[in-house]
Amino acid sequence: MKADIAKGLLSIKAVFLRPEEPFTWASGIKSPIYCDNRLILTAPEVRTMVESSIAETVKKYYPDCEALMGTSTAGIAHAAIAAHMMGIPMGYVRSSAKDHGRTNQIEGKLEKGEKVVVVEDLISTGGSVIEVVNVLREAGAEVLGIVSIFTYGMKKGLDRLREAKVNNISLCDLDTLVDVAVEENYIKKEDKIKLLQFRDNPSDESWMKGEAKCREIRSGI
Repeated sequence: MKADIAKGLLSIKAVFLRPEEPFTWASGIKSPIYCDNRLILTAPEVRTMVESSIAETVKKYYPDCEALMGTSTAGIAHAAIAAHMMGIPMGYVRSSAKDHGRTNQIEGKLEKGEKVVVVEDLISTGGSVIEVVNVLREAGAEVLGIVSIFTYGMKKGLDRLREAKVNNISLCDLDTLVDVAVEENYIKKEDKIKLLQFRDNPSDESWMKGEAKCREIRSGI
């Protein structure tokens, strides 16, 4: 599944790999990769594959799930489509409570003790999705885990998820994506090494200079 999702994301340019001309994240970090999983919604074939995979992943890893909860805003549509396929309720969690009306932060009906799975499009450092998990837990939900479309597999993100005691299953990850990207000639083998070095320490810009290239090639990457 991971390789098929990777091929789909690359084919619709939902993932850009640009190690020679890095993107700048809001944090100021220089990145050789940029993800825009919203583009999945505009590509019917890939969209069907992704939403079907979310539904099947929830059934396999979280069989007791009673509702899907999307992250705002990127996870909302994916949670809605997958929940429709599964025939279960869905809702979503705002980044902050509304300042009017009922001042909801959770949209959709949520019962105390309800078993839910969070649907997220992308996980990097894990901060935003853990906030969603905490909001749901505070509201009385039993969060079984997360299903994300793509994860970088950064140590900070993995540590945060572990500390929050929440499991994440991703349809695709950076390691799989770069392998497919090399096979499909989107990038060169030496670019793969840069991408993995970035993943291991995003704040260290030495990946741009390829300082670890020879060492990694000798180790068989």
